[in-house]
Amino acid sequence: MLQLLVQAGKRISPAHEAFVLSHYIGNPDGIRCSLAEDDDGSVLGFQSLVLARDGNRYGTPIGWGIIGTHVSPLAARRGVGRQLFEVTELAAAAAGLEKIEAFIGEKNAEGQAYYEKMGFVTYRLAEGAVCKCYEVG
Repeated sequence: MLQLLVQAGKRISPAHEAFVLSHYIGNPDGIRCSLAEDDDGSVLGFQSLVLARDGNRYGTPIGWGIIGTHVSPLAARRGVGRQLFEVTELAAAAAGLEKIEAFIGEKNAEGQAYYEKMGFVTYRLAEGAVCKCYEVG
């Protein structure tokens, strides 16, 4: 699924299994990693939420959540991202997070629109990225 995002020009981070395991599923700062599948068990997308620590690669303020949303181009515009965020938002509240940051490529108009639809607002710009913030609760 991540390879499809790379091919579509929507992902620049590594898309191999070891990266997914270490950065999303097995991340020691992970709060929640949710998976969306179709009836056949094919992955439609996933969303990760990790706790921002000092020195994180995004420059996210310490104690905030860092969210990553990855939806297959084959499942776009079907509500997958919205359903994933419903679960992530509950996990963020349960973890006591006050804010969540999304670090989105500046050329990723779909990603920026998705996060805005979920209630995120742009609060800073980074090199090559737009950073959006969501206030939990």
